[in-house]
Amino acid sequence: MQITTKSVAETQKFAAALAKKLKRGDIIALTGELGAGKTCLVQGLANGLHIKKKYYVNSPTFTILNIYEGGRYSVYHFDWYRLTSSGAAIDVGLEEYFDGDGISVIEWAEKFPDLLPKRTIWIKMEAVTKTKRKITYAI
Repeated sequence: MQITTKSVAETQKFAAALAKKLKRGDIIALTGELGAGKTCLVQGLANGLHIKKKYYVNSPTFTILNIYEGGRYSVYHFDWYRLTSSGAAIDVGLEEYFDGDGISVIEWAEKFPDLLPKRTIWIKMEAVTKTKRKITYAI
């Protein structure tokens, strides 16, 4: 499926609606260039899952993993941008999170696709203009 959003607010609204369809243990793999809107989409997912407002959802580029709690499900937000090997991704305990009670969301998932189970939901983000995004997904 494919949708085009025309603003940050529309992208987040799409993600919030998607969040309502998610269930415990779901894994979302986000792909797209820098600035494509991956973190913006995660912000919308967190909102749709009713994550506590005290959490500011930002990209865990340097920490590799941020955990947001207090919603319908916790969100395990990974960023593989700086990782240079699949071993580094495994070292953060992927399987523990993938089999956990929350929703795992991985930015830059295309770097190590073999680490992701077949049940993974893939979402490709493309910046069409400064505010317009093309989102391709299968759920």
